[in-house]
Amino acid sequence: MSVVIVVGAQWGDEGKGKVVDLFTERADTVVRYGGGANAGHTLVIDGQKLVTHLVPSGVCHPGKACVLGDGMVIDPHTLLEEISECQARGLLTRGELLIGLGAHVILPYHKLIDGLREDHGAKRGKAIGTTRRGIGPAYEMKAARKGVRMRDLLRPERLRAQVASNLDDLAPVITHLGGQVPSKAEVDKWIDDALVAGEKLRPHTGDAGRHVAKVIGEGKHVLFEGAQGCLLDLDHGTYPYVTSSSTIAAGACQSAGIGPTMIDSVVGITKAYATRVGEGPFPTELHGEEGDRLRNAGGEFGATTGRPRRCGWLDLPALRMGVRLSGMQSLALTKLDVLAGLPEVSVCDAYKLDGKELDEPPTDPAEPIYVRIPGWEKLPSNARSIDDLPAPARSYVQTISQMAGVPFCLVSVGPDRSETIRLTDPFA
Repeated sequence: MSVVIVVGAQWGDEGKGKVVDLFTERADTVVRYGGGANAGHTLVIDGQKLVTHLVPSGVCHPGKACVLGDGMVIDPHTLLEEISECQARGLLTRGELLIGLGAHVILPYHKLIDGLREDHGAKRGKAIGTTRRGIGPAYEMKAARKGVRMRDLLRPERLRAQVASNLDDLAPVITHLGGQVPSKAEVDKWIDDALVAGEKLRPHTGDAGRHVAKVIGEGKHVLFEGAQGCLLDLDHGTYPYVTSSSTIAAGACQSAGIGPTMIDSVVGITKAYATRVGEGPFPTELHGEEGDRLRNAGGEFGATTGRPRRCGWLDLPALRMGVRLSGMQSLALTKLDVLAGLPEVSVCDAYKLDGKELDEPPTDPAEPIYVRIPGWEKLPSNARSIDDLPAPARSYVQTISQMAGVPFCLVSVGPDRSETIRLTDPFA
């Protein structure tokens, strides 16, 4: 039995989808443990692309159980669309999906509040850069003990009472932000639609925490899939430019309802360069032609929103912080191929602040210190060993591992499942 957590090492969008898909070959159950439809994981298998927002990235392996943990916030209509798309491809047709009854639900008023706040913040130059998917407001209601959970979609009277109470509380906020309080007819439709969605999802719901504990107790391999990245963690990230949930490895235990002693390994995912979506500090960001080159070569546009991602050189202090926060024992490197063709590649090894060098990101603006490495030409897509890579690319991989203090278990040389160098098995 092995229990492995896969987590984004920095600001998300590191390529967790591909890595989780690969690791699912050895797993029996895959558990998505946090966030909501603000995450988008892109899978490319035999040239065919599938983007998931809620369904775990292990979905492309028929027969492998896919669990949505209680720590998630779920848009039921988005989930139904994903299930339909997967089933049209012959996936999720064997009862593989289990949705935790304790997971919270995103309703239209969460999205309304999210959008109004972003618009209001933008006018004052204080927008966070959310996806406007209602994630933050849903987590706020959860913390306030006013949330709607999956089980409530199966209880019409309770749902109606809870929504009415929530909208009474939110009406002044909506008005203050310049929005229009929804009419009773509109709210009734929201509730009716939610109840219909709940009935469609009913066959997939259950006690996710107990199921995961049972599977672990049976000695099976379990893979936990995180969303976003460690530096977007609500407690430990670049606050307030963070998401509204726990994105570090510890969040897996909280979401699934298992103890930390059940975890065997944590794998962090890092791209060969860095990206960030939305606002917030990004010291190694590249602007102009250099940033555009990375963005276009890497297809760095949000899988959820389509927004162009901010691109920059790999930030090793941020990577070291992610390693520490999640206790990563190995790393998976993605998109090494995107850097091919550059005459020189840079990586930030430290920061300089007030005459001192810092090996983790400071809270105040600081100057990045770069290490420069010769570039390389196109990588062989059939590379199966580090020795198959050009010497400068090998040097880059070795430099990152040495400076981060963690070995690589996998190096991706292209978007397809097959374009991967596998070094160690996290389930071994």
